[in-house]
Amino acid sequence: MKKEFAKLEGATILVTGGAGFVGSNLIKQLLDCGARVICFDNFSTGKKENITEFFSDSNFILIEGDANKKEELFQAFKDSTVDYVFHYAATVGVVRTIEQPLAVLHDIQGIQTILEFSRQRGVKKVMFASSSEVYGEPLELPEKEDGRLNAELPYATVKLIGEHYLKAYYTTFGLKTCSLRFFNVYGPKQDSSSYGFVAGVFLRQALQGNNLTVFGKGNQTRDFVYVDDNIEASLLALVSDSTNGKVMNIGVGKPTTILQLAQAVQHLCHNPKVAINFLPLRKGGEIIHRCPDINKMKEYINFVPQYSLEAGLQKTFEWYKNNLERLSL
Repeated sequence: MKKEFAKLEGATILVTGGAGFVGSNLIKQLLDCGARVICFDNFSTGKKENITEFFSDSNFILIEGDANKKEELFQAFKDSTVDYVFHYAATVGVVRTIEQPLAVLHDIQGIQTILEFSRQRGVKKVMFASSSEVYGEPLELPEKEDGRLNAELPYATVKLIGEHYLKAYYTTFGLKTCSLRFFNVYGPKQDSSSYGFVAGVFLRQALQGNNLTVFGKGNQTRDFVYVDDNIEASLLALVSDSTNGKVMNIGVGKPTTILQLAQAVQHLCHNPKVAINFLPLRKGGEIIHRCPDINKMKEYINFVPQYSLEAGLQKTFEWYKNNLERLSL
């Protein structure tokens, strides 16, 4: 355990959306730090199998509830003095959020309630999972936290509203907050269904012996960050006062085309029958380019991601291969 995380030992930390992909990986690291963790989830997209490994840990508490319902969220605060909060509960996935725009808007209530409960009960710091989607189709590259935004989708708009709420609570009430703009996180436990994300989808397709489906020519770019790097950066942001009231990109700062990702997965699976199938571009204005400026991450927390795409994909591939029965079909 890093010496910076020593302050987390014995602390009570609430993780909303804790049964999700990033949330469950975060919980594992928090428990390894000796924290007492309250996982709050309604399992609308999170999965119990993501957290069953923690059930035997006396420092793990599961509360089932909807973070957007005040009376249910209160259950996470009423019996515990919460030291820190990671608010990761959200309607996630571009396809799902386009299909359910009103469900996305409900997330605003959850953000407001988390902040108000945290202010009233003396929480030391609130962390918020924002998204690179706030940049929309970028007006500048690389994408900078204090640069130009182009949020258009309901999901992106809600994330941006959340960021503003967190900053307002810091400047108005002194509640320490930090918004983390996640770029394309991948790793074990990620959803690989049609509602999931491209790295997980490709790995599932490859392991099932299917062709990898690439839309267009595959020249869209994304910034792929392995989940362990994402979590280490998030924990460093939690314990650092330099991030108080700030917004910070979490990414690698290196664009990778979707075709390059598909070729990397194709190489990993060693199955000559797995080819790349090019399909027409999807309707709905898919973002073409995405790449963060990570200078703030270096400045605030002195962190640079450690995993190359190849190393991260290898670890993810091994987990998927050993957990085929869990993959969403």
